[in-house]
Amino acid sequence: MRTALFPGSFDPLHNGHLEVIESGAGLFDHVVVAAMRNPQKGEPLFTYEERRDMIEESVSHLPNVDVSFFDTLVVDLARKVGADVIVKGLRVASDFEHELQMAQMNEAISGVPTVFLPCASSSSFIASSLLREIARFGGASRVSSMVPAPVAKRVEEKFG
Repeated sequence: MRTALFPGSFDPLHNGHLEVIESGAGLFDHVVVAAMRNPQKGEPLFTYEERRDMIEESVSHLPNVDVSFFDTLVVDLARKVGADVIVKGLRVASDFEHELQMAQMNEAISGVPTVFLPCASSSSFIASSLLREIARFGGASRVSSMVPAPVAKRVEEKFG
């Protein structure tokens, strides 16, 4: 069985993330979506529990996807869940530069390769940081078309 690990902050999960998860679910036997707190991304919009619930509801149509959280190195979690690969989504060319360096480092220290999956151009402009900013400044209803329905509901509840 081939297992893929898709790590990220997912704060919040958006349609680009969901597209990568769905692609991964079609390519691999098992996908583990793992959220983490990234201190470089500022104050989180949603707690771990809220993100877990939103992700689980958003991927409920995918029987081979599980949701996890972590506060360790990605490669340690990959080893723990038995991942054969780490999956990373790419929106734009600049994502590749940063993700390639991380992929090379992760493989050097663990032997786990990274697979890059591009987002469709219809999702390539969506970034969680932008969604957080829009929501915090009164635009909760404006992000609803860019996130799965369970996420839109919670953004609206929190900021609507």
